[in-house]
Amino acid sequence: MARPRAATYDEQREQILARAAELFAHQGYSGTTMNQVAAACGVSKPTLYHYFTDKKNLLLHIAAGHVARLEALAAEVQALPLAPEARLRTLIERFMAAYASAQHQHRVLTEDVRFLPDAERAQVVAAERRVIAGFAEAIVALRPELKGRALDKPLTMLLFGMMNWTFTWLRPDGALTYEALGDMIAELFCGGLARVESGSAMASP
Repeated sequence: MARPRAATYDEQREQILARAAELFAHQGYSGTTMNQVAAACGVSKPTLYHYFTDKKNLLLHIAAGHVARLEALAAEVQALPLAPEARLRTLIERFMAAYASAQHQHRVLTEDVRFLPDAERAQVVAAERRVIAGFAEAIVALRPELKGRALDKPLTMLLFGMMNWTFTWLRPDGALTYEALGDMIAELFCGGLARVESGSAMASP
């Protein structure tokens, strides 16, 4: 009979994932060892291997878990009774809010998934594509003619280009917050440059 899990199992597992994501984000996946992860988590290496079989398994759970949360967030917004523009704006704003609280996980997703074996990388990429497809559907709902002109996918990727790489320049302690940036991106994407308010937290990043 399998040994029952400790009451703190899930909490400990999430703490390990969070600390590992922070290390991967700061040092890179290749530059981080399981010894460093164990030390950062305050656990022994055997305890670490009780939760994750190896470093690639740890990477998979960080990336797949982050994408799964984004996919669930997109589905939640899609289920709301919103007009097309409000839906797209809400998607942008909620994704930026999610990125604000998962900066390390997002950096790992964008930079380190390439280290996963082919099958596991394909699993993460497939989930990412479902998220992107949800945004493309929201864009087409607002501007149906874009699909016929094959512009829906390029515009979706341009939108993700604005959202996904903010961690490379947005300072956590800067005057511009993820919330304000989400609103700015929504204004710029939905209405063009003329819709961006000059007073909407346009401070240096």
